[in-house]
Amino acid sequence: MKVIRWILGRIILVLNFIFSPRGVKRSSEQQDEVNKAVAQLKLYQFDACPFCVKVRREAKRLSLPLETRDAKVSPWEQELIEQGGKRKVPCLRIEKEDGVEWMYESSDIIAYLHKRFNG
Repeated sequence: MKVIRWILGRIILVLNFIFSPRGVKRSSEQQDEVNKAVAQLKLYQFDACPFCVKVRREAKRLSLPLETRDAKVSPWEQELIEQGGKRKVPCLRIEKEDGVEWMYESSDIIAYLHKRFNG
């Protein structure tokens, strides 16, 4: 089972590389504003996870330089468990003025990114 999962993960990564989406074009001022806002976001993920790939592709489509953190290694794994509450990916860490929100589920993360950056 582990071998099959590894092979499927590599296939997903290759296909993602070949069919990588193009990002939206913004003026440099608009992109600078987006970059500042995105600095408050961190994506905890696994490289070959199909749901994580889905979120990363959408971030690329929206031209979001989203910082990714590999949830399989310390200290990110421990931070995700201790602060987020569970070891589940993808997980978007959203830093807000009143604290930190941990958002799980790829569909919810993509909807949030669209609402915040596609308008």
